[in-house]
Amino acid sequence: MGIKIAACLHVTSETANLARTLKAGGATVRLCASNPLSTQDEVAASLVKDYGIEVFAIRSENRETYYSHIHSALDISPHITMDDGADLVSTIHSERKNLVSEIIAGTEETTTGVIRLRSMAKKGVLQYPIVAVNDADTKHFFDNRYGTGQSTIDGILRATNILLAGSVFVICGYGWCGRGIAMRARGMGAKVIICEIDPLRGLEANMDGYSVMPLMESCPKGDIFVTSTGDKNVISNEHFKEMKDRAIVANAGHFNVEINLGGLEKLAVKKRKIRRDIEEFTLKSGKRINILAEGRLINLAAAEGHPSMVMDMSFANQA
Repeated sequence: MGIKIAACLHVTSETANLARTLKAGGATVRLCASNPLSTQDEVAASLVKDYGIEVFAIRSENRETYYSHIHSALDISPHITMDDGADLVSTIHSERKNLVSEIIAGTEETTTGVIRLRSMAKKGVLQYPIVAVNDADTKHFFDNRYGTGQSTIDGILRATNILLAGSVFVICGYGWCGRGIAMRARGMGAKVIICEIDPLRGLEANMDGYSVMPLMESCPKGDIFVTSTGDKNVISNEHFKEMKDRAIVANAGHFNVEINLGGLEKLAVKKRKIRRDIEEFTLKSGKRINILAEGRLINLAAAEGHPSMVMDMSFANQA
């Protein structure tokens, strides 16, 4: 009772129920989006109108508005922060340090955010304790594997309407998300290739029955490429040059940094939008590379994210 919570999460119907639960428990909640393309505007409007929960989020908001909304959520002077990707916490530490004295603790939902926070902790700059919700067995075993696996395929199919059966499906990263995507792609009849820099995970992927090879080696073979690593520039210029004509490239990681879009822009002689969530880049060689959803989180940018059944498990950890 009386606790103020600033939450930077995907503004979806599942998140709405978390916010309603927190309010019912006596908390005051302010919500902003953790991704510019994941907001469901009707959900944001309903939270404000029907439940009196302040929401700062608009689908397709630009970078300036995105960070302005984070600051608006922080204006509540929170006792607890809830984050999905660590942008809220990062903003506190870089621009709103005056808030730290009032903050008791925070939570972090996703792998990418946990990686960022561990880096901050290692450098000695993280100024309050944060629970890594992503590390809970009831989160990554289910949300990352089954939720991301299904919703990533859903996003790709909604964006492209392609046939997966018989296609060569390349996955960068064999963590829990990568495993889930691989499992569902194979279930749809795709020939799955795993690219993984951790030798143990690579060996595990091999024994799970997948082809395993360096990303560069997979480029001439792949029809569809999906990043799921939490790292930067996983797919870059040298890879684009070796891909097939009309290769499809998508990202299942939290931020739009896993695909080097800046590099691709420089390589391209032409760019055009061929479907709502597909941009086609034509290289000097004449090859065309199709980028899905601006390189953002494909399952939320082109689809609706995880089903509520699996999100209930993740948000139970948050609550």
